[in-house]
Formats: sequence, C-alpha cells, structure tokens
Amino acid sequence: MPGGPFGSIFGLLLLVAVIYAIVRIAQSGAEPVWKAVWIAGVIVVPIVGLILWALFGPK
Repeated sequence: MPGGPFGSIFGLLLLVAVIYAIVRIAQSGAEPVWKAVWIAGVIVVPIVGLILWALFGPK
C-alpha cells in the first residue's frame, strides 16, 4: 500500500479541507467570477490553493 495508513489519513483530511473551502468560498460575498477562480484554484492545486485561500481569500 503506497503511503501506508498515513497517506490515507492525509488524503481524507485534504478532501475534507477542500470541501470545506469550496463551501466557504461559495457562501462568501465575493463576486461570482472570483468565487469561480478560487474554487478552480482549490480544486486544481489543492494544497497550494488551500494555503493561498487561507491567506488571501475572501473573508
């Protein structure tokens, strides 16, 4: 099993974080085009996208 049990746990935590971020982005008051950009970024590059969203995303 590649990654062992920690790979599975990390993958599950990453999936939960991505879903949480997408929901928060969708509920934000940002313009729809910026919502789409943030959601695409979080989906395409999840780790980097989550970090950038946490630092610079709509509050």
